[in-house]
Amino acid sequence: MQPQGMGPQKISLPGIRHVVAVSSGKGGVGKSTVATNLAVALRKAGARAGLMDADIYGPSIPIMMGTGTIDPRATPLPVERHGLKMMSMAFVMGPDQAAILRGPMIHKYLTAFLTQIDWGELDYLLIDMPPGTGDATLSLAQAVPVSGVITVVMPQDVSMAVARRGVEAFRQLRVPHLGIVENMSYFVGEDGKRYELFGHGGGEKLAKETGVPFLGQIPVDPRVAECSDAGEPIVAKHPDSPVGKAYQALAARVMLELEKAPAVELPEVRL
Repeated sequence: MQPQGMGPQKISLPGIRHVVAVSSGKGGVGKSTVATNLAVALRKAGARAGLMDADIYGPSIPIMMGTGTIDPRATPLPVERHGLKMMSMAFVMGPDQAAILRGPMIHKYLTAFLTQIDWGELDYLLIDMPPGTGDATLSLAQAVPVSGVITVVMPQDVSMAVARRGVEAFRQLRVPHLGIVENMSYFVGEDGKRYELFGHGGGEKLAKETGVPFLGQIPVDPRVAECSDAGEPIVAKHPDSPVGKAYQALAARVMLELEKAPAVELPEVRL
């Protein structure tokens, strides 16, 4: 890993107060679902929020946000939906196209998404990172003034082992860590009992071991998948559900953690 100070100069993002990366050590933990619903929850809290899909190879944000296929030549970018400004690789390639790109091209696309798109003024720009610690992670950490990273995990040990490496990668890149979110933590049945389907306490344990805050748990709800497939995030469609309330509590916690972090010093930012 290239030490800080030897990478490219960080790009300027006028008008964006906080850039927040939503990451995971491995796929399948619901990272994009967390990023999407957290962004909607921040918007519901009154913040000006944006969501950038940095998963170049497997963009899923447009499906979850219900934007569908667009013509980038005829549609202004970023796309707006649910009060959020959004950008994704899916907006610049066809639905049946595959992104076959090497590391330098990933860096160019991510830089273009950040610098050639008119984001306007935002309090928070959430970046949905691809799984792992590859080219996108390195490009973002070295080139962008990131206020902090959120790591999404599931409760079981196999998720913890990989996520720990992800936390360490951002630490080596000197990116502040806002904390751990444990997704799919438990399920409450019709009998009112709580069932821990994927283990217990892994997220909180990882937070303690790595010395970062534990931001909270997101319960299991079948409607999360239904809402994502329908392009209506559960925070937007069912804000008073247990999951909806959990995301709104997470948004409040993230805003609190970011108050402790130094804001990105950029010109022409009206707060």
